[in-house]
Amino acid sequence: MKPAPILRWNPLREMEDMQSRMAALFGPDPLRMIDPNREEKLVTTDWIPAVDITEDEKEYLIKADLPEMKKEDVHVTFEDGVLTLTGERRVEREEKNRKYHRVEREHGRFLRSFTLPENADATKILAEFKDGVLLLRLPKNEKVRPKVIEVKIA
Repeated sequence: MKPAPILRWNPLREMEDMQSRMAALFGPDPLRMIDPNREEKLVTTDWIPAVDITEDEKEYLIKADLPEMKKEDVHVTFEDGVLTLTGERRVEREEKNRKYHRVEREHGRFLRSFTLPENADATKILAEFKDGVLLLRLPKNEKVRPKVIEVKIA
């Protein structure tokens, strides 16, 4: 008899599922009220890669940890002001003569979405994938940069 695969408990996924169920109980989706033809996207993921987001005066920088992945397995899209990272880290095939004592590294499908600030220029996004880290550079739009005006108090 083949042993059951080891499943990793993900409390965040359970909280997201509960939040979705609670939202359905308390009323309609406000975005669906604005656009009744809007399709509801139901996405489940197996893991969530860690992401750092920083900014300086010229750009926003997003770094996503995607160890042991190839750039061909990662997809970056931009639609309606939302930057989305998707992909899948494949499971190593189990060897029949190998006994596993602990399996902690996460694998499977992932999805991360980020709403871009108004001053991010999505037409000039640069992506680089090196050593299991996806770097996304989002330049700031010159036109939208806020001016700082000092107001003197009388």
